[in-house]
Amino acid sequence: MADHIRALAVRWFNDVWNHRRAATIDELMAPDAVGYMEGGLVHGPEEFKAVRDTLLGAFPDMQVSVDGVVADESHAVVRWSVTASHTGDHLGFPASHQRVSFRGMTWLSFRDGKIVGGWDAWNQGALIQSLQAQAGSAPARAEARH
Repeated sequence: MADHIRALAVRWFNDVWNHRRAATIDELMAPDAVGYMEGGLVHGPEEFKAVRDTLLGAFPDMQVSVDGVVADESHAVVRWSVTASHTGDHLGFPASHQRVSFRGMTWLSFRDGKIVGGWDAWNQGALIQSLQAQAGSAPARAEARH
């Protein structure tokens, strides 16, 4: 059973993030699932899709590598890393056009083959703060060239 849970967790990251398959969210996430994400609580597939769309809007070329998985009969802990370019304005400030990489972990709880809970741990705040600083200084550099 642990191998099945491990495979579901890896599929989640590959399909949802790397292959951009929104249908996998509906297939693998329970309607009553709760995600404890860095930006706050997310309830169910539709709220998760909105958060995902925001991140992919900011980082359209984002790729997630699954670096390790530990699983049992109903849980998987996934260690992951991301590479992306901040080319979209979807975080509420202009794109910095910076290449970024970051890493984190996600703990997923499964019931009947569906995700019912997820807990993310990564430093989203530091990433956003760094991108805001870079984006904020970009217009000043552009104006100086005119």
